[in-house]
Amino acid sequence: MSPIATLAAAQATPSQSALPMPKATQEEGERALRQVHRAVSELRRGAAALVLAEDGAWLVAAAELASPATIARLAALGRQAPTLLLAPARAAAVLHRPAPGGADVPAVAFHVSPTVTPSELRSLADPTAEPPAAKPELAGPAATEAAAAAIHLAKLARLLPAVLAAPVDTGGDVIAFGRRHDLLAVPAAQVLGYPDMVAATLARVAEASVPLEDSASTRIIAFRPADGGTEHLAIVVGDPWGAAAPPLVRLHSECFTGDLLGSLRCDCGPQLRGALKAMADEGAGVLLYLSQEGRGIGLVNKLRAYTLQDEGADTHDANTRLGYGADERNFMIAAAMLRDLGFGEVRIMTNNPDKMAALEACGIVVANRVAHAFPPTQHNARYLRTKAERFGHLF
Repeated sequence: MSPIATLAAAQATPSQSALPMPKATQEEGERALRQVHRAVSELRRGAAALVLAEDGAWLVAAAELASPATIARLAALGRQAPTLLLAPARAAAVLHRPAPGGADVPAVAFHVSPTVTPSELRSLADPTAEPPAAKPELAGPAATEAAAAAIHLAKLARLLPAVLAAPVDTGGDVIAFGRRHDLLAVPAAQVLGYPDMVAATLARVAEASVPLEDSASTRIIAFRPADGGTEHLAIVVGDPWGAAAPPLVRLHSECFTGDLLGSLRCDCGPQLRGALKAMADEGAGVLLYLSQEGRGIGLVNKLRAYTLQDEGADTHDANTRLGYGADERNFMIAAAMLRDLGFGEVRIMTNNPDKMAALEACGIVVANRVAHAFPPTQHNARYLRTKAERFGHLF
């Protein structure tokens, strides 16, 4: 039996004929979500986790956080020397040429010395760190399910998509192997399916009336996924359920620097406050405040992207040089929130046609688009130009 099949059998809920299938399926999905969430936590604290694919088990650790002890552990437990897996865009930046296999492969592997240091790994993973002293030896494209899951796990952890990985021999019993070495195991399929699963399990956990400066009649509803991950908020202005027309809706990804600190590098703060004021003026609306900082790369990586922008990169290229896609957001979450609120048709306040397409793909009817732009300033003119030229925003 393969490692992934062994773990699946061990995690399976005992058969109970009294349980209806939908509930059992939901419980299995929630258990899978928690497993991924725990694996994310392992990587975020610099530890290793087991990723299980049909072709074997791999021990993986985030390159930017790997300590000497973690590096030594991978070398000791692996059946061959660890390799460094980089997202293709980051690999291309390290190689100064297109990555082998192109952008379609999940990762590119590099050989690393058994005595590799954390700082050497960091130099390969992080374009804002000191560049590597020497070009690493290329091992080739890593087009396996395990490699795809390892990179995706790092992205879910909002870490750089660079992973130290080594195949391990579990002796046919992945559960015993994990217990013996104090390792959390997670199937690759669960990691890769996480975006779909997390959107399907969002549930309301709290709500309250919160009068705002621009909208006195406002209610905030918090949604949380079943794994206990980060909450997303629905800011409901007035009574959108009582309106004759489809409600005015904005999907707003959180921006700590723009929304809270008033950063001039972006237009997020004005977009947030302007949307709430427009909804208040109309008498109703819904702003979904999504926990997807930096187009889904997280605050720390957004700050790294800012550093690259200060060196000349635009928003698009800064994200890809970090190894991320230009936009990593998951708008299935927004669609799930709208359905829970009872809205299947909306008027969307956006300049981004991708948001409209994403909602439509998730079954939400977009009745029309309401433009939502603000004049550029000396600080954000290049940012807005990049939105138009590289991301296709409509201004």
